[in-house]
Amino acid sequence: MRKTVRTLAALTVAAALVAGVNAAATAETSSDRTDNTRQDTYGHTEVRKGIPATAARFPLTSPDVRNGGSIPPDAWANGFGCTGGNQQIELKWSGAPKEARSFAVSMQDVDAPTGSGFWHWMTWDIPADTTSLGRTLPATAVSGTNDGGAVGYFGPCPPAGDLTHRYKITVYALDTPSLGLAASSTPAVAAFTMSSHVIGYGRITATAQR
Repeated sequence: MRKTVRTLAALTVAAALVAGVNAAATAETSSDRTDNTRQDTYGHTEVRKGIPATAARFPLTSPDVRNGGSIPPDAWANGFGCTGGNQQIELKWSGAPKEARSFAVSMQDVDAPTGSGFWHWMTWDIPADTTSLGRTLPATAVSGTNDGGAVGYFGPCPPAGDLTHRYKITVYALDTPSLGLAASSTPAVAAFTMSSHVIGYGRITATAQR
């Protein structure tokens, strides 16, 4: 009798475990299916900002685009299916921390369907006395490699018919005169390297859709 009870108890536990595993598998499959059928948005989860909470915020403006506005066609990519002017966006800033020893600039599409965004622009080692950036860079600045595989600025070109993409254009004030990185460094490596040196930043968020 005792053996029978123990056997029944063991079978009950085993059945519960199998049911739990099947339920988890069903939930996971259902979740994947839901994500795969979402056509309106890919969504974006910002894991870490790359900017310390202690970093000061300073004003950043552009004669080409306003914060919350659309990126003009001249600044769009000339490739990946787009026929823009691929003209580097001009920037102006003021009020950066006096301790800044250099600046860096980036532009990231946080809504690109990659799981990690898409870096369109990454430049560093900009001299500390710089307060604006035109179509060309200062002589000592390093024009890094974008996620398109080329050096320098690569304009927006979101997938046709996709949701509106947000592009974060950021100027970073750094406490070091140089990141010591080659131009071939990936944007992720550059962002990781400078993350511990950011003491201030200015940002414009603009959009693009086609």
